[in-house]
Amino acid sequence: MIDISVVVPLLNEAESLPELHAWIKRVMNERGYSYEVIFVDDGSTDDSWAVIERLRAENPEVKGIKFRRNYGKSPGLHCGFARTQGKVVITMDADLQDSPDEIPELYRMVTEEGYDLVSGWKRKRYDPILSKNLPSKLFNATARRLSGIKLHDFNCGLKAYRREVVENIELYNDMHRYIPYLAKTAGFGRIGEKVVQHQARKYGTSKFGISRFFHGYLDLLTLWFISRFGRKPMHFFGLLGSGMFLIGFLALAVVLVNKLTAIISHTQAPLVTDRPYFFIALVAMVIGTQLFLTGFIGEMMSRQASDRNNYTIEKEI
Repeated sequence: MIDISVVVPLLNEAESLPELHAWIKRVMNERGYSYEVIFVDDGSTDDSWAVIERLRAENPEVKGIKFRRNYGKSPGLHCGFARTQGKVVITMDADLQDSPDEIPELYRMVTEEGYDLVSGWKRKRYDPILSKNLPSKLFNATARRLSGIKLHDFNCGLKAYRREVVENIELYNDMHRYIPYLAKTAGFGRIGEKVVQHQARKYGTSKFGISRFFHGYLDLLTLWFISRFGRKPMHFFGLLGSGMFLIGFLALAVVLVNKLTAIISHTQAPLVTDRPYFFIALVAMVIGTQLFLTGFIGEMMSRQASDRNNYTIEKEI
């Protein structure tokens, strides 16, 4: 097993790849690390793959993966993780905004301080304020609140992982934003943070638009629900269903009491259907039934899942 695996997902970054590789190589050789660099070409339409092939021919530590089309950053990281051999895995973006000079300290924090995962924090950013900085702050505040992980920058591409972490998490869709959350739910709770240098983009343009923040919130809610109720959906839907049933029964009780009071007092009572409580009771009980049925279906699907008894075992003697 080598010391460090560097995984670099990329899309149309042909200009920056030679400079990035030379920078990584200089840092690794200065520290005497054994290492590999895995470039994952996410369906680039420029000369990125030709550059990777040339780097591979000249440098045995370079490896490359090329997707037939663009799938996204998460699939790129997933395939890169599956091919790593290092005891510490470093991820970084290919646009030269992440500094390879941060690698030695990230490596030390994992190997000496015992962190499972160390995430970079770009305290000083060189991104547009309205399109990236402000939305990023709001997004990270929400992620901290829901995940309980006190990180300032969940989406920083520069991270270091203990090998066991990347072997026990699965990335799909756009879940690369929530790798710390995935690691926590997999049982890797020692998550640290390091202030890292952020550099202005030297070549090309950003591949991510403002829509990623809207998608990010939806992914965060999905991940929160799955991590909390993925194995016990009835605990969520059953609770909501019980609440709706309670509201329905209370509204029905009001209707019945008003009707009985009118009968006992021999007064002309309005029709039951003329009272709003009747419709509240009807709608609430129907929704409560639907929520209970959803919970039952979720429980049946959960019990049929092949990984229902997969638990992370840290040690066994």
